Amino acid sequence: MASAISFPVPGDHGSGSLTLAYERRGSGAPLLLLHGIGHHWQAWEPVLDVLAAEREVVAVDLPGFGASSPLPGGLPYALPTVTAVLDAFCRELGIDRPHVAGNSLGGLLALELGREKLVRSVTALSPAGFWSEAERVYAFTALRAMRLAARSLPGPAVERLARTTAGRAVLVSSIYARPGRRAPQAAVAETRALRGATGFDRTLDAGGRVRFTDDVPGVPVTIAWGTKDRLLVPRQGPRAKHTIPAARLVRLPGCGHVPMSDDPALVARVLLDGSR
Repeated sequence: MASAISFPVPGDHGSGSLTLAYERRGSGAPLLLLHGIGHHWQAWEPVLDVLAAEREVVAVDLPGFGASSPLPGGLPYALPTVTAVLDAFCRELGIDRPHVAGNSLGGLLALELGREKLVRSVTALSPAGFWSEAERVYAFTALRAMRLAARSLPGPAVERLARTTAGRAVLVSSIYARPGRRAPQAAVAETRALRGATGFDRTLDAGGRVRFTDDVPGVPVTIAWGTKDRLLVPRQGPRAKHTIPAARLVRLPGCGHVPMSDDPALVARVLLDGSR
């Protein structure tokens, strides 16, 4: 059963309260896990128990996603705001400079936390922010189409589709190379999460102006990319390596944009190696 914590954050019209839902397991060095746009902390479920055997893992629903509340008081869904919220969240949990791993939007946030020296190490799986303009437009168009489909499909139709491998491919093949590996209930839950994501539009709007162009000196960085990523194409990986020359660039053979389900053993190994 996931937990939730509420804490004050300053907004445009004074201080407001933000509630973030999270899952905390295991013991050892703390490892913060950040999901992608429209997803929820359960994206990490395929690797959580393996990680928790060696790390204290905290998988959090980002503001406006999953069971977390949206940012209060008109706060923008911009990198500085969300990274400050994540830093405050860690402090509320009594965690000082965790390791961090993120996927897609979460990967971009992880790199920003590293750039601000708020974490011990960064592992970014297909991080956003290394796109060309044409690639950004393509990815954002695909994301909006996924969101529209999730909001248009009636609940019973989603449940029927999720019962078969072919149906799960319809629901989630944009982000998984092996959608048949998703459990039916997981495919239903993430479709609901995408449909109900109150932070989706504002996050996407803010993302249109984002490029990650800074090095991340003094913090170990691993960047991993699925070879079958259809959303943020793999050629963005070498661009990320060019931007962060000391980063370790890892290929994830046969994995899609959200690789944790496509190859849990490989992804868990990359996350553990990256957080030493």
